Amino acid sequence: MKTSDLFVRCLEKEGVEVIFGVPGEENADFMMSLEDSKVRFVLTRHEQGAAFMAEVYGRLTGNPAGCLGTLGPGATNLITGVADANMDRAPMLVITGQGDSRRQHKESHQIMDVVAMLKPVTKWTQAIVHPDSVPEMVRKAVRLARTEKPGACHLELAEDIAKLETNAEPIEPRRFRRPVPDDKIIDRAWDVIRSAKRPIILAGNGTIRKRASKQLRQLVEKTGIGVISTFMAKGCVDMDSPESVFTVGLQARDYPAVAIEQSDLVISLGYDMVEYHPRLWNPKKKHKIIHVDFLPSEIDEYYPIEVEVVGDLAHALWMLNERVDRDAATLDFDHSHSRSARAEMLEDFAEYADDDTQGTIKPQKVLADVRKVLGPHDLVLSDVGAHKMWIARYYQCHEPNTCLIPNGFCSMGFALPGAIGASLVNPDQKVMAICGDAGFLMNVQEMETARRLDSNIVVMVWEDHAYGLIAWKQETEFGKHTDLSFGNPDFVQLAEAFGWHGHRCENSADLAATLETAVSEEGPSLVVVPIDYRENAKLTERLGSIEVTI
Repeated sequence: MKTSDLFVRCLEKEGVEVIFGVPGEENADFMMSLEDSKVRFVLTRHEQGAAFMAEVYGRLTGNPAGCLGTLGPGATNLITGVADANMDRAPMLVITGQGDSRRQHKESHQIMDVVAMLKPVTKWTQAIVHPDSVPEMVRKAVRLARTEKPGACHLELAEDIAKLETNAEPIEPRRFRRPVPDDKIIDRAWDVIRSAKRPIILAGNGTIRKRASKQLRQLVEKTGIGVISTFMAKGCVDMDSPESVFTVGLQARDYPAVAIEQSDLVISLGYDMVEYHPRLWNPKKKHKIIHVDFLPSEIDEYYPIEVEVVGDLAHALWMLNERVDRDAATLDFDHSHSRSARAEMLEDFAEYADDDTQGTIKPQKVLADVRKVLGPHDLVLSDVGAHKMWIARYYQCHEPNTCLIPNGFCSMGFALPGAIGASLVNPDQKVMAICGDAGFLMNVQEMETARRLDSNIVVMVWEDHAYGLIAWKQETEFGKHTDLSFGNPDFVQLAEAFGWHGHRCENSADLAATLETAVSEEGPSLVVVPIDYRENAKLTERLGSIEVTI
């Protein structure tokens, strides 16, 4: 068979279900091979959109999706989405074409070193130079992409190599069980936990893995220890659980941060430092820390570890639960710090939940209505901007992986294509992307992809005619901001031009009904709200003045 046929057969053997992308002439053989396969190809309108779709597909399924571009500009267009997936721990297989190998050594049309370019933003990247190596390389790429912590792997297939004949066969995938911690280190960790008076759990990205979340919920139900999640760990415990202390990460002295301050032990679980740096929650380096994760921790002076537990997170939590059952009668924790922080947050959530302002709508009200309209298993995706800060604080979850916030690489333009990818994973799930007007327009061309696929998604645009988060941060630091304003199209007319349903809501009292209509419509819907970002400065002032003594 041709090398391109073998490549596709290897992808089938690995269980790769879908590839998103924009092909070029250098991937022509690969595309012909793909035509006859079980792997679905989704044509997108930009390679960056393809990468974000693949990222979300991987985050939700745990199985890498593919994103495809040709050489040169096709490959460079992929890089932002690839970097986002890699830093946010999403399994992904990146596939690029390349010019004929006989011209790669010299100045030649569209030729550049794509492997070198992608090296900093992938777990592994390699060009295929011989047809017989394809089975090993695909097996390695998929295995590495799935292995904790997951990420992106890249394979490059030159146009002349793709045409060569080969007798090689795909390698049968063999799954391995992740290594688990030994009893001695778990005993040490448990001794530190049960001797603490005011422990708190800082839950990171790793805890939204299905088995890890299950074991975590059992641990906190048995011990009562409060759980603070990072942006990417939302839903690791149910928002209605008395142990849920909601989310930390606004880089301000919010109530969950106060709960950490007043703890004598921080138990970090599946925590990625890239999300929320320890200097922000441990500035005096005084906290005693237990680190439990799939991999050893990054070294950082603000993260002095008392006990480090390395191995499968779900299994480590199961081992701790065994010890909880054994020693339950001896536990004597004071949870007043976490319960007080939870109560303060619930008061904040309720303050504007029924606001009826006209003309502009407060962020708090928008998110209260989104939570009312969506069920516990429905999905919200946040783009990057001022709205992300509000979603992080005010939108809470019942289940893992029901709110996706990019918080490692933090790329704007994520949510619209991400919602399209999500809708392919579970077509019966309600999917809502929340974007600023800036981030939405960065990948607006994917509105056509959503219409062509008949994606049942709702995209909500918070319109403020500016790069709102940058304005917020400049205002906070300098007392003013630079010129960050811009114009917008008529979004409802834009929706109609792309064949979407379009809605504009300017009154708070009408928003819930508008959202109900949008989520019930067949195909993609756009909802535009003029957002009241005067609330940004008010929130900054409020968080800066928080004083809590427990």
